[in-house]
Amino acid sequence: MNVLESDIVRLRALEPEDVDTLYKWENDTNIWKVSNTTAPFSRHILRQFIDSQKYDIYETRQLRLIIEAKATGQAVGAVDLFDIDPYNRRAGVGILIYDKKDKCQGYASSALQILIRYSFQILQLNQLYCNILFNNTPSLMLFRSKGFLTVGIKREWVKTTSGWLDEYMLQLINPKKS
Repeated sequence: MNVLESDIVRLRALEPEDVDTLYKWENDTNIWKVSNTTAPFSRHILRQFIDSQKYDIYETRQLRLIIEAKATGQAVGAVDLFDIDPYNRRAGVGILIYDKKDKCQGYASSALQILIRYSFQILQLNQLYCNILFNNTPSLMLFRSKGFLTVGIKREWVKTTSGWLDEYMLQLINPKKS
């Protein structure tokens, strides 16, 4: 089986046709607090982002892959490696399953497991990390189920319209270091 596939999802590169999907996702103000976004994205900027994905990930220091449901071929979300640090062999991880109907279907769990395997086996990273708001229980459970450990808490880290939120930092060390 392809390293970027499981029985239910396929991780694939961004395509020019994904611009409308990204436009919808990136401009949804309901998810801005988890993506540290404060302003909308234009289609032009998103096209440039898609185009930049053709460059080496060690040059751009990021990689976004679309999570595609194998049964339907539909994009259900995205997974990101960001702040890729080739010297220290680490990267941050972010994941989004956009529509409520696609949540709790195993897509996030499967995609994260694929990304972990890809990061450790193909990219030879030493560690992955993520930052999750303290009240995002589903994401905390997801990452902890894959072996991520909470290594710290950033107090009053994210400002919202209703106040400040704490954020956990979780880390996964490659158990099979090379």
